[in-house]
Amino acid sequence: MDGLSLKEEVSWSSLFKKEDWWTVWLGFLLIVGALSGFLGKPVLPQSWGEEGANILAAIPAGSIPGILATGLICLVLCSVAVLFANREELKGFVIGFPVIFALSIVAYVIGNYSPWRYYGFNDVIWALVIGLFISNVIKTPEFLKKAIRPGLYIKTGLVLLGASILFNRMLTLGLMGLGVAWVVTPLVLISMYWFSQKVLKMQDSRGLAITIATATSVCGVSAAIASGAAAKAKKEEITLAISVTLIFTIIMMLAMPALVGFLGMDAAIGGAWLGGTIDATGAVVASSAVLGNEAMEVASVIKMVQNILIGIIAFAIAIFWVTNYEGKSASESEVGIKEIWIRLPKFIIGFVVASLIFSFVLPEAVVDANLPVVNSFRGFFFTLAFISIGLKSNFKEMAKLVRGGKVVLLYLIGQTLNIVLTLIAAYVFFSGTFFTLPF
Repeated sequence: MDGLSLKEEVSWSSLFKKEDWWTVWLGFLLIVGALSGFLGKPVLPQSWGEEGANILAAIPAGSIPGILATGLICLVLCSVAVLFANREELKGFVIGFPVIFALSIVAYVIGNYSPWRYYGFNDVIWALVIGLFISNVIKTPEFLKKAIRPGLYIKTGLVLLGASILFNRMLTLGLMGLGVAWVVTPLVLISMYWFSQKVLKMQDSRGLAITIATATSVCGVSAAIASGAAAKAKKEEITLAISVTLIFTIIMMLAMPALVGFLGMDAAIGGAWLGGTIDATGAVVASSAVLGNEAMEVASVIKMVQNILIGIIAFAIAIFWVTNYEGKSASESEVGIKEIWIRLPKFIIGFVVASLIFSFVLPEAVVDANLPVVNSFRGFFFTLAFISIGLKSNFKEMAKLVRGGKVVLLYLIGQTLNIVLTLIAAYVFFSGTFFTLPF
């Protein structure tokens, strides 16, 4: 979730020193482990609550060694990533991860209660609820904080997701997703910034305004960091923008799937709507999963297409700032074309490569035999991510940063516009009325 300096150089060492790249390597390690037969399907709590099966059926005694082995595998793999990316945090990670794992298992048990799961209250939703309860009611213990790494867990899960989406299908969805992500996004961004300057008169907070506009229209935290740095926003302004988007992201990821279900919306349209409006990639995956695999597939691809814009928009903002507010030429901007590569979320590369391998390299029989293993690890990494998101989200602390009504008003106006325009685009591109769907 951390940002990169605008002056950061592209180097080969970053392949093994950046957590963003390690999400790719972890995904590939899990895939290779599955394909080689070294890793079997992770042992996790089972379904219960039907035909008299009580909570003890979720974790039979015989499954406990397998569950512990699953935790050990996740601990070892993630510890390798932490070791290379931030060695000084390794001890704290090793101490805190078992608790994160245990809370995830609790979320799995509750989420596998059949009557609740039928209505969409799955393990990911309960993971978020458990994390939020601890953070906001009990307070997140200090010793857990080094193990709270939502970015590491969710992006690794997204690399694994690529294995289950055939490349030609992903390509078709991606091209259609351009109509949602690359048409609506710039419209919302420009409209929000115009509104901030012409209506809200935020001339003294231009950096804050563009940061909130980008976070709302593109992808939450990552976009806020990239655009805020490009516009030379103050650190506290970037923090404020992130806090606002996080508060409303949690609300949207719980409310929007319910709204899709209430309206009886088609899964593809609903997935496209969520993918284009909910700010964080992880929140998009979790909320769309409630609507089914088809919705999650559409939502995930659209969000990744939208993520590609982060670097491009940061580059454009830097040029705009230099020429309009600093009286310099575009060539004097500190941001070069390489910034687009630096800002590109690397898990997208892993996602595409995994899709290519499972679509064109592996025999169908091998894919069928190993995909259940990959998908099970993917699902568990999503659960780890949302335990972490909940543990990291303290509403009282975030609310302290939201000072003044203009910031919230700008977000609400912009997100409302985003929701309306994205719904229209989702219908146009994913209803099947105007374009043929690959389903």
